[in-house]
This record gives sequence, C-alpha cells and structure tokens, in this order.
Amino acid sequence: MGLLLGLLFLGHLTVVTYGHPILEAPENVTGPWKGDVNIPCTYGPLQGYTQVMVKWLVQRGWDPVTIFLRDSSGDHIQLAKYRGRLQVNHEVPGDVSLQLNTLEMDDRSHYTCEVTWQTPSGNQVVRDKIIDLRIQKVSVSKPTVTTGSGYGFTVPQGMRISLQCQAWGSPPISYVWYKEQTNNQEPIKVAVLSTLLFKHAMVADSGSYFCAAKGRVGSEQRSNIVKFVVKDSSKPLKTKTEAPTTMQSPLEETSTVKLIWKWTTEVDVYLGAASAEPGKGLPVFSIVLIISLCCIVVFIMAYVMVCRKTSQQERKSRAQRFLKLSTTDQNGK
Repeated sequence: MGLLLGLLFLGHLTVVTYGHPILEAPENVTGPWKGDVNIPCTYGPLQGYTQVMVKWLVQRGWDPVTIFLRDSSGDHIQLAKYRGRLQVNHEVPGDVSLQLNTLEMDDRSHYTCEVTWQTPSGNQVVRDKIIDLRIQKVSVSKPTVTTGSGYGFTVPQGMRISLQCQAWGSPPISYVWYKEQTNNQEPIKVAVLSTLLFKHAMVADSGSYFCAAKGRVGSEQRSNIVKFVVKDSSKPLKTKTEAPTTMQSPLEETSTVKLIWKWTTEVDVYLGAASAEPGKGLPVFSIVLIISLCCIVVFIMAYVMVCRKTSQQERKSRAQRFLKLSTTDQNGK
C-alpha cells in the first residue's frame, strides 16, 4: 500500500512537471509459485484528462498479446488462461494495478500496462510501462502448532478439540501428524491432514505430538514437539482463571471477616445508612455521634445514681423525724 501511495505521489509530481498524466510502475516484480502477486501500475489523475482505455499485455514470443481490456463497455479478459485469476483495480482513481492469482511458472514474462486518456482539447494521449514478472519457488517453512482451546494443550476428558499445523511456502503443502512413542520407538503416524481432530478427547490420547510439512520445493520441515494432556473429568481441572487450591480456605475466611466487619460497622445517620469499609475507618460524624451518645448515657446514669442517693437520704430523714416524734409523744404521756 505504501508503494502504491508513493507511486501515485511521484506520478502527480511528474504530471505537474510535464503537463500530462504519467504512468508509474516498478521495473520488476517477484511472485511466489502457486501464490498471488500484485503488479503495480498507477498515475496521478489530472483535471481535464479522462481515462478512456486500460490495457494489460503480456509478451508471447516477439509480439505482445492483450490479456485485459477496459473501455466504455466494461472489463474484458481476452485469454482463457487468465479467466478466473486476473483482475484490475478500479476502486482507486489512478490505480490500474494487475492482480494475478495462482501463479504458474509459465506466467513469467514482460507485462505492459497501457493507459489512454482524452485531453481537454479532445485528443488522445497513450502512455505505457513494462514490468518484468518473475516467479519464485518458495520452500516450505517450519510449521507451527496451535489450538483454539482456551485450555491450551491441557483439556478435560470428553472435550472436542483440534491441533492445527500451519506452514508457509509455495502450495500445495502436505501435512502429516505423528505421536511420540516410549522406549525410543519410532513415532507413529496418526493423521495426514493439517488438522488433528479429537472428537471426544480421552486420557489415552495424552502424549507428545508433532507435525511435518512438505512442499513441492525444499525438504520436509518438522514442528516442535507439543505435550498434549487430557485430564480425567472426575478430577478438577485448573485453568488460568482459577485460584490455586491452597488459597481457597484463606480466601473464604477473609470473605467472612469482611462480612462481619461490614455488618458491625454499619451506622444509621440522618441522611441514610453509612457503612465503613475495612481499612478506611469510621466517618467523623459517626465518631461524634457515638461520643455524644456515650456522654448522654453517662449523664443519665449519673443522674439516676444521684436521684437514688437523694431519695434514700430523704427517706432516712423522714424516718428519723418520725422516730423523734414518737419518742416525744411517749414521754408526754
């Protein structure tokens, strides 16, 4: 994409300099055998110039042959060899790049990008660029093994899971899956596809696996060995989101303490209930309220004690007066 933008910008500068749209394209492009390639061809649109025709030609022998034509009637692929695997960009103004899929070795050749414009004066201007297309056979890369399971390579028994083997290179690429054996025995072949599927994973499926990839070019490549483990469903399976089993009891006790603390520190205030969270302390108004209540209780208790003491003294005084009067009456008689 950056290359295309650079070519468009360069084409625009050229247009400003010379006054006509100028095609920009690289001298050569390399594509992978059996893969896809994009052959850039761009120009900077210029006001007053209208694109009338776009042609792509390929060199066959001494003469170029038209393989693609775009005019007022639409797009036309001229050779059956390219139908279904050739297309020319039409979405971006000034970009008429050629996309060629499923490259064969005989696609190597010189390709010509030719564009015709109508000038403001009614004349026509034709410009072209020649690009050398090279086809390269790419050796297969070392394959990688992945799984779409959130458990990774450790899964519970009965789960449906697949191991994916993927490599890059010139297609087609063939894959073979192997399982390691004990006692230094040769690995056994378990599948001949890129995907190793376990419809219902069993404990017996546990083991060490690897895959091998082979392309038309280069030698066979093997992946790293992965250890696949199937856990018994009767036993709990640890996952990355679970806390360690040794931490369950402390977590439960902490939760209980939090509940008790929250319950014992809830205080009803005038505007609503305010609860103190552990570690934050009581609000100031709660402390003032508690102190006020304590003072009132102390005052009431002191008042009650004083009243009781006063009442006892009055009763004692009355008893003494009554006893004195009784003694006086007896002496008078």
